[in-house]
Amino acid sequence: MTPLTCTPLADWHREHGARMTSFAGWNMPLHFSSGILQEHLGVRKFGGLFDISHMGRFRITGPDAVTFLRRVLTNDAARLELWQAQYTILAQEDGSALDDAYLFRFPDGYCLVVNAANAEQDWHHLKEHAKGLSVALEDMTGTTGMLAVQGPRTEELLQKLLTEGQLPPPARNVVSEAGLLDIDLRISRTGYTGEPVGFELFLPAEHTLRVWEGLVEAGESLGIRPVGLGARDTLRLEAGLTLFGHELGLAPDGTPIPVFAAPSASVAVNLAPDRGDFIGRRALEAQSAAYRSYRQGTTHPHESLPRLIRPLAILGPGVARQGDEVYWHGQKVGWVTSGTVVPYWVFTGEEANAVPTEKTARRAIALAYLNAEVPQEAFVEVNVRGRTLPARVVRRHGRSDLPPYFRPIIVQ
Repeated sequence: MTPLTCTPLADWHREHGARMTSFAGWNMPLHFSSGILQEHLGVRKFGGLFDISHMGRFRITGPDAVTFLRRVLTNDAARLELWQAQYTILAQEDGSALDDAYLFRFPDGYCLVVNAANAEQDWHHLKEHAKGLSVALEDMTGTTGMLAVQGPRTEELLQKLLTEGQLPPPARNVVSEAGLLDIDLRISRTGYTGEPVGFELFLPAEHTLRVWEGLVEAGESLGIRPVGLGARDTLRLEAGLTLFGHELGLAPDGTPIPVFAAPSASVAVNLAPDRGDFIGRRALEAQSAAYRSYRQGTTHPHESLPRLIRPLAILGPGVARQGDEVYWHGQKVGWVTSGTVVPYWVFTGEEANAVPTEKTARRAIALAYLNAEVPQEAFVEVNVRGRTLPARVVRRHGRSDLPPYFRPIIVQ
């Protein structure tokens, strides 16, 4: 058996009661002593600390770096300014995703952050397409650490520990260089939880433990605690964020999922006329046209984009899981791609003034890959091991546009 790869924090996690699990060849914390539900609630009301050093990190430099990135990624690297980031896709020629990723532009080159499960195949894909170009690729996964600091009080936490420089301004996908506990690192306003306030830290591997322990110690009084992979998944699902192998990649029937089936395609794909050619462009143009047609009210399916990823609110007792079939008017119309039960804080007050109370509840939610003709707000049924669960197609499970809190949207 191949030994699991460990992040710089693996020993700390074990020593502090984490239940460890194998994930994409890495030894990672699934949750700590409080459990997944409490970690989820803690992030939404206070904040959470995540070890994400397992994510693949590739540096791209050289005279042809922009040419190369414009060829292999769906977003346009040429539009990325220094100290900015963009969500993007490594597409295949058929318009499906090899992986989704985040591209950062730093003074010393570009950094592409990819999913841990796909890092090896992504690396070989990038190396193959770099042939003949004046571009250098460096795998920085083992020499750097990466932490996520997500939730309403995390800006206060980072300000307490700031010893040099400033946090990035309050705008999505911006980055700054600063000192935290006298360690030089890079801080981006990015994340995978849906939180309106959230950061990711890039730092040398040898300093990761020191910074982590400082964050844990200073975060205790703010209610900010370590969080494992379990709550990371429930948080992203509640926020409607895609996960490769679920909403990207292959559908439960083994067919490729078109990139534009996922709502994130609207920010991940640039099809401007001056963008030039890139891998999968022709297929993505057809998908984009189909998506616009659906938005304008077309109900007949397009061959290039027959289904869309849609949020489902489960209306009866039970939990939908990946692969469960979805029916509408007695006809199978797709499958659940992700499903779980999530806890949430009950809010009081109106809109921007609403705040979480001390009361919590739970709800079953899902994302599903459904025939495009299924309308918004449609009532559907999910077949869960021979039992039917009522559900409703909804626009979203929560909203991130009223900081500092993520607000759940509850379907009665």
